[in-house]
Amino acid sequence: MSAISVRLPESLHQQVRDLAKQENVSINQFIAAAVAEKMSALMTAEYLEERAKRGDRDRFERVLAKIPDTPPEDHDRL
Repeated sequence: MSAISVRLPESLHQQVRDLAKQENVSINQFIAAAVAEKMSALMTAEYLEERAKRGDRDRFERVLAKIPDTPPEDHDRL
């Protein structure tokens, strides 16, 4: 495990302290979880952007054209 020094405005530090207490975790655990959540969100967005670049609209349309034009089942009707 490594250590990092982070400078926070007092108001933000107090909010982190209060929220960590509400969650029954240490400030370190709270901040580590917050960083992990942010990293996950950014990495997911990056992954989805890369996947979207590989998309092919014509191929998508060809696949959709193979689906038979039938009415929906009763449980799928609006």
